[in-house]
Order: sequence, then C-alpha cells, then structure tokens
Amino acid sequence: MRRRFVIEAVMIATYGHLLVPVRPVDYVVPYSSIMELYDMSESAEPVMEDPTEDKHVKAKIGELISFFQDPLNRKKIERALQMPWRESSSLLLNELISFTVVLAVDNEQYGELFDPIETEQILTATRLQIPMLSDQIDLQDRIIEAAVPVQIYDIEDFDFAVEEGITEADWEVSRD
Repeated sequence: MRRRFVIEAVMIATYGHLLVPVRPVDYVVPYSSIMELYDMSESAEPVMEDPTEDKHVKAKIGELISFFQDPLNRKKIERALQMPWRESSSLLLNELISFTVVLAVDNEQYGELFDPIETEQILTATRLQIPMLSDQIDLQDRIIEAAVPVQIYDIEDFDFAVEEGITEADWEVSRD
C-alpha cells in the first residue's frame, strides 16, 4: 500500500531522501507548486544558500520539470487541469514513487494566515484526508495555532511517516 502525502514540488528536488523511500509513496502535488518550479529554475535568486547545493538543487528542479513535461505525464496532468480538484492519473517515477497532480483551488479560507500555495496544500490534504510533508517550522506552527484539521509531518520525520505514521485513530485520541 502506498503512503500518500501532500507536498510542494520543490521539496522533492531539495530533499534527496524523499526519492529513496523504504515503502511505496505517492506525492500529491498541487499544480501551482509545479508552476513554481519553472519560476525557480529561471530565477537568478538562489534556492539554497550554499552555491554548490544551489547548483545541485537547480539541476534536480530541471529533472523534475523534465519529468512533468514528459508527453505521457503532461497528458495526464492536462486531463486533471480540466476541472478543479480533479486528480491526475499516477505519474510513475519508479516502482516506489508516484506523483498525483491536483488542480487545487485557493478559496481564501485560510488567506490571512497562509500564502496561496500553503492554502492549496492544506485544502488538498483536508479534502483527500492525507497528511502533508513540510520543512517549514513556521508553517507547522501556524497550522497548529490555527487548529487547522490537517496532519503534518516535518521532512525530518519522513521515514517515520512512511514506515509507521500516525493513524486517524491515534490522531483522534490525541485531540481528546
């Protein structure tokens, strides 16, 4: 059984360990975060502080863009873009990793607390009832403070999330 996580596309390029999970994983990516990859690849601004790491991450961003531009993958994505909240068919990277692209729609429900991509991630996670992965401690804190009903894992806890995770029953008990 594949574990599903909502994630920003750039995090997959930034964190190499996300590409070598111990169990099958499906990364659910809002389409707007894929579009953000193009901006990052064309920008002169560094993605990472260290120039060597920045060059490596920008190369990975380029590889990810090429993956999404593959004719079969592009066709699957274009079908998903025909209607809000439609999920693409699985885009297979390898036997352990697949992607699902969602045309998420920012309904401004969390507009004052979160930026549009964060909002789309939250809404996608809520709508599909799957956890999020993020490296942004401030985002995690804001989700907790706003009592947003979404489960979020720090990128550093990725192996735990894939191997064991927290079940919905565990989550319900912890809220009581």
